[in-house]
Amino acid sequence: QEQMVESGGGLVQAGGSLRLSCAASGRTFSRRSMGWFRQAPGEERECVAAISWSGSTTYYADSVKGRFTISRDNAKNTVFLQMNSLEPEDTAVYYCAADKGLYSFSPFLQDRYTDWGQGTQVTVSS
Repeated sequence: QEQMVESGGGLVQAGGSLRLSCAASGRTFSRRSMGWFRQAPGEERECVAAISWSGSTTYYADSVKGRFTISRDNAKNTVFLQMNSLEPEDTAVYYCAADKGLYSFSPFLQDRYTDWGQGTQVTVSS
């Protein structure tokens, strides 16, 4: 089991950038795929990006493709989400989570994810 701590959120103007970090504790991080999710008020939680355990494969939601980049540093047990060209529609609480299994990759299947962090607020002003 991992414990996740997200950081890097904040208030930014439209067109700006933020880099989110998710630091994981535990011993299985490097063997588990990771996902970044977000939930806006009144909306369902959605997966915006996911990365396989090795970092060799990534997936993005259409709404963020070309603007967001997910990456990971297994030596530091950390996954990142670089967010560029931010839009007001990106305003949400952002969470990271780990795949339940080892060496499996099922992006966007939220039931596959566990060990959720507490979230970090991202607010994009117009």
